[in-house]
Amino acid sequence: MLPSGDTEPLNFLVPGVLAVAIMSTSMVSLGIATGFERSYLVLKRLGATPLSKSQLVIAKILSVFVVELLQAVVLLPIGLLLGWNPAGNTWPLTIAAVFLGTASFAGVGLILAGRLRAEINLAAQNGLYLLLLLLGGMIIPRDSLPGFLSSAASVLPSTGLADLLRSTLNGSGPLLQPFIVLAVWGTLAPALAAKRFRWS
Repeated sequence: MLPSGDTEPLNFLVPGVLAVAIMSTSMVSLGIATGFERSYLVLKRLGATPLSKSQLVIAKILSVFVVELLQAVVLLPIGLLLGWNPAGNTWPLTIAAVFLGTASFAGVGLILAGRLRAEINLAAQNGLYLLLLLLGGMIIPRDSLPGFLSSAASVLPSTGLADLLRSTLNGSGPLLQPFIVLAVWGTLAPALAAKRFRWS
């Protein structure tokens, strides 16, 4: 993890680690597991029930959201024990950021899982994960990227989540732009996942 400039290292690292955990769980873990569920025809059987594709996507997002709240309950106290001193007092907005991040990455993961063969999906999920991890400001400050890459990365869900968590937890930084970025991804990605999903 590389803290940026004169930023307090833990103020950069703790929200960044939480953002990585959210992306890992909601995109990679969920996406890969769902891809193999399709491959083993588990979801084809669900497709014969009254369960709709939209309901499946919503259920998966909500189940992962609960897991991520538990992750936050574990990770944030560890940060406090290490000396992190959060100055933010917008906890409802932090929870909203976690939910929007979950919806965004779960939507992206399910878009891939709902269309690709399990083995190809596995590679695609991991490749996209690395790209979002490196460009999204979670572990490498965006100001260390070339100008054009930094500008392009500002619209990624990983950037929106990392920036919004740092703003809400640390009490400084932009709120509106990362919230808009995350809200757009958190709305469009699950909708597209539900529309394009195939049971088998």
